[in-house]
Amino acid sequence: MKRRDFHKGVFALGLGASTAGGFAGSAGANETADNRYLDPMKKLPIHAFDVVVVGGGTAGVVAAIAAARRGAKTALIEGKGYTGGTVTEGGTALHSFYNLWKAFPGVKKRQVVRGIAQEIVDRLAKIGGTSGHAEMHLGYNYDSVCTAVDTELYKLVTMEMLDEAGVHLCLNTMLVGANMLGQHLRFAIVESINGREAFYARSFVDCTAYGDLAAHAGAAFTSPNDYPVCNSIGVGNIDVDRLHDFVQAKGGLRQCARGMRSGEPDQIVRLSGMPVEVPEFCEAARKLGLSMMTTTVHDNYLMFLKLNMRIDSPLDRDCVSKAELQIRRNQYAAVELLRKHIPGCEKAFITRTSPKLCIRRGRLIECDYCITHEDVVEGRHFDDDVFTYGFHDSAPRIQIKDGGTYGIPYAALRVKGIENLLVSGMMITKDHRAHMSTRNTVCCMGQGQAAGTAAALCAAGRCGTRDLPYGQLRDALVADDVYFEET
Repeated sequence: MKRRDFHKGVFALGLGASTAGGFAGSAGANETADNRYLDPMKKLPIHAFDVVVVGGGTAGVVAAIAAARRGAKTALIEGKGYTGGTVTEGGTALHSFYNLWKAFPGVKKRQVVRGIAQEIVDRLAKIGGTSGHAEMHLGYNYDSVCTAVDTELYKLVTMEMLDEAGVHLCLNTMLVGANMLGQHLRFAIVESINGREAFYARSFVDCTAYGDLAAHAGAAFTSPNDYPVCNSIGVGNIDVDRLHDFVQAKGGLRQCARGMRSGEPDQIVRLSGMPVEVPEFCEAARKLGLSMMTTTVHDNYLMFLKLNMRIDSPLDRDCVSKAELQIRRNQYAAVELLRKHIPGCEKAFITRTSPKLCIRRGRLIECDYCITHEDVVEGRHFDDDVFTYGFHDSAPRIQIKDGGTYGIPYAALRVKGIENLLVSGMMITKDHRAHMSTRNTVCCMGQGQAAGTAAALCAAGRCGTRDLPYGQLRDALVADDVYFEET
């Protein structure tokens, strides 16, 4: 999509239009002949910060904590009433803190993502909100560990950490625009129950998943729509052990990990597979887009079941609205399918849904560097690495060479053409194959720490993202327990 088409679409939808004016069909003073509404100019209150992070999801939480801990006066803008994003709404395990050592005999086991991401897991462990880094004993050619989390406790822990760091947390606050001065982003325009406001900052980080701030700022982007959307559900009244035994007996168990569950060690916390000897179930599940890969940290509960759906565009409101209805019909049908066919699921019911469809990527923002498939699978590192990562969601079909790692370069987070905007999360990397690694939760968390740290350093040094000395950024990340591979 061309950036001018995005702005034309925003204008056509009347973003920011006041509720005053004529009804449809009457000639209001601010209406035009081509069915447009001219929004009157308004005086907006300005709130000044060093760093503004937009999007309080997987990457945004970590970015805001990192920036605030570096001494930056930091605001976090989030449209929902809680933090966590895809971690809490997808409900899946965190992928992945480790390299794929178990699939490559003799390869050294190492935790390659640490820092704030690990702090979150440590805090969850203290209140029974995670399985810990449970090693996979079946399916370890996909991932070496499973780190399942309690989605509700994740919200609590991350909000407490943001509060402790001194982040000004603006929940239930929607981004609706941006103001530019040359190549500098000056204001993020937001709207909430307080009305419309302008948030000024020296540095900005877009962690919206959709790339909303970057798009409003005029950044170039594409939107390939090459993933299905999904709405994951939590399901209660599930006998996890009987489910495991049934899928295993019916010849379909592909993954299994044991860890902490309901306070007890060595319990099943992850399983994946279809009961292939029950074709009626498998065929119905396929039609519903139901995946039987799941995790849990509680007895009698599945943290998530994914229901995937292909739609025309995750950026089209009307298209998404229709999909929201259909996928909820599919959720109901999926639970009925479990009740009918799976022992231990006879009284299953939906306990959790996402407030809206989850995407795997929306807009891909053009940055100074685009990570390639070859960068990932060849285990390449860069002169401006900001952290190390070692998981690929297409494993075992696609794996990083020899159970190794690759680096995320700082250039991959810098938005091309804008001097004070960084992005983190699923908005980077045009190559679908590479994106199957970079979009994963723990990679997004690592990106968030790097971007938040860089934004704070740029604000303190009154410099643009390209003027920040890499050595200064690297030293700050190392001091904050970010792991770098020796190359």
